[in-house]
Amino acid sequence: QVQLVESGGGLVQTGDSLRLSCAFSGRAVSTFAMAWFRRPPGRARWLVASISGAGDNIVYADSVKGRFTISRDNAKNAIYLQMNDLKPDDTAVYYCAAGGLQGRTVGDYDYWGQGTQVTVFS
Repeated sequence: QVQLVESGGGLVQTGDSLRLSCAFSGRAVSTFAMAWFRRPPGRARWLVASISGAGDNIVYADSVKGRFTISRDNAKNAIYLQMNDLKPDDTAVYYCAAGGLQGRTVGDYDYWGQGTQVTVFS
């Protein structure tokens, strides 16, 4: 059974950094495209960044380009999201997701973590 567990969220100030981690178990993570989504308060979940199984194709939302970095370590069955220069608009629940295709929508991913809260105050 595939499981994803996020960690690393927290309460930070504008301009701070956080690193989110997602531990993957149940199958070889290298066979999955992975992604980070976020759900801001009162809004739908949307894609922040995605990475292919081999790590050679990466996609970012325009609002996080240059500030966030997605990476994966297939040997450790983990993916990460390094978030720098955080802003209040980054406040959201962040979710790790895994799927067979590197898509942009929620429906493209088959497995989800429980989410981790990131709150950025000014």
